[in-house]
Amino acid sequence: MSLVKTPLIGLKADAFRHPLDLEATNTLKQIPGIDMMVRNWLGPVAEQVFYVENIASSILVSERQLPDLHKLLLDACKILDIETPQLYVRQHPAPNAYTFAMRGKQPFVVIHTSLIEILTSEEIQAVIAHELGHLKCDHSVYLTPVNLLILAAAIVPNVGTIVAQAIQNQLLEWVRCAEFTCDRAALLVTQNPKVVMSVLMKLAGGSPKLAPHLNLDAFIDQARAYDDISKNELGEMVKEARTAQLSHPVPVLRAREIDRWASSQEYHQLLHGGSLLGKWRNW
Repeated sequence: MSLVKTPLIGLKADAFRHPLDLEATNTLKQIPGIDMMVRNWLGPVAEQVFYVENIASSILVSERQLPDLHKLLLDACKILDIETPQLYVRQHPAPNAYTFAMRGKQPFVVIHTSLIEILTSEEIQAVIAHELGHLKCDHSVYLTPVNLLILAAAIVPNVGTIVAQAIQNQLLEWVRCAEFTCDRAALLVTQNPKVVMSVLMKLAGGSPKLAPHLNLDAFIDQARAYDDISKNELGEMVKEARTAQLSHPVPVLRAREIDRWASSQEYHQLLHGGSLLGKWRNW
């Protein structure tokens, strides 16, 4: 007998979107032409380039190829009420996962082998669900220019003018906020905050050898200690400087956010209210 979660029928992105994501998205909408540029020009080109790269250099998961991973994908899509994208596994030494979430013909999720090696099956599904969150929220309108700006900065020193730098800073601020939303998508699928926080712990300091021995409670205490840094002005300034150029919030901050949301009335209403029933049942 296994445990099956009821799908969140009719789930809307704004029902779980983090308020910082919403605020940062509204700020980005003030940048003229960015939405049109990505949807009409960058999006279709990047989508085709990524598709060819994935088909050529990764393993496409299906009912016949890594079926256990395929089932994790299907179940996560059903819970989040979203169409199923392609899922690829890519040989890579850096633990990571990413998605191209533009509304189009070939949305996909990619997971690196080194990440799979340190995660349990539930944790892998949390990663898949996080990436599906980008797709559910149509995040690639802004993820695409973020990735292009980061790439350009790496190739061409001093690439930006002051305006370009300001745009990059706004985009990076937005993408960090978007990660909080997608962690919430992971929680809606796993319905277990410890699973999501365990993924973040392993991203911070996991390896195939160390992962089974990590202590989640100690990591949660570490997240609370990170909060304590903000009790003085200097500590807050150091934290802001540390994260300003990062594309993701630091793992302990993400763990703290998911821990808080798991205890919120908003989260429990999504799981147990009306048509958004998400209770466990025996199957």
